[in-house]
Amino acid sequence: MHLLPSEMNPDLLVGLETRDDAGIYRIAEDLALVQTVDFFTPIVDDPNDFGQIAVANSLSDIYAMGGIPKTGLNILGYPTDIVDKFTVTEILKGGYSKAKEAGVSILGGHSVKDPELKFGMAVTGLIHPEKVIRNSGAKPGDVLILTKALGTGILTTALKNEKLPDDLLKIVTKKMKQLNKSASELMKKYGANACTDITGYGLLGHLLEMVEASGVSARVFATKAPLLPGAMDFSELKQLPGGLLDNQKYLSKYIRQKSSIDENLMNIMFDPQTSGGLLISISSDIADELLNDLINRGCPDSTVVGEIAAEKELAIEIF
Repeated sequence: MHLLPSEMNPDLLVGLETRDDAGIYRIAEDLALVQTVDFFTPIVDDPNDFGQIAVANSLSDIYAMGGIPKTGLNILGYPTDIVDKFTVTEILKGGYSKAKEAGVSILGGHSVKDPELKFGMAVTGLIHPEKVIRNSGAKPGDVLILTKALGTGILTTALKNEKLPDDLLKIVTKKMKQLNKSASELMKKYGANACTDITGYGLLGHLLEMVEASGVSARVFATKAPLLPGAMDFSELKQLPGGLLDNQKYLSKYIRQKSSIDENLMNIMFDPQTSGGLLISISSDIADELLNDLINRGCPDSTVVGEIAAEKELAIEIF
């Protein structure tokens, strides 16, 4: 990113500098835009489910900043000689249903001929300029709460290899379709210090972004992390996505782990997530209240997975 020119506009409140989840642009003294874009190739076989997952994933960046998503623009690329109109229609209908659930109006979009099917959304939300929750506000003594179980990358890799049973497919699909709306509302209610959503860089990759941006370090309680059913088993069967191995290779120099931690559990810590949960850094004084509310408001996986400490030589310690 350092090779790109820097934006100097004083109304650009959040740009590229801390690798935050979305950009923030002030348009009035008490109002700012939150903007993001994301798209990817199919993660499941059902086109309607794929559309829902892609939109839930795109909206997640807005929720992670504490924003309220308002409008979306579809982004679609597909091979017109292979993918039929029914499939495209179902993807878009799935995306529409998820946007409607979030209270987002789809204004239109753009499609192109592409050798590989891709779908996602550019999303615009609203936020008060003084109420932005960034990834750079974590403080020593904070507790880290994760709101969704981990393991989507491993399970969907098993699906691609035709090894995932239908019952586990239903569970992981439902989890990826779940919006982070309630989690976002609650973290704002309780005054979270920092937040990020867990996607392609996995739990440890996105946590590293948070601690570097905040000038702190973190301890992760790996054995307490919420895991999707079957994630450990399929890790043991080496159903590992390429992104997991890339994350592991890049992050290893920033991490120290206890030798007794199960190799498969560590794989899940590096596992790239699709439409993962929010990772919330909040004062320990109110963490229990937030956790109870999360569990009672549709985020049953919510768990304390770590804590923030003063900056150390290594960014993350895993216990």
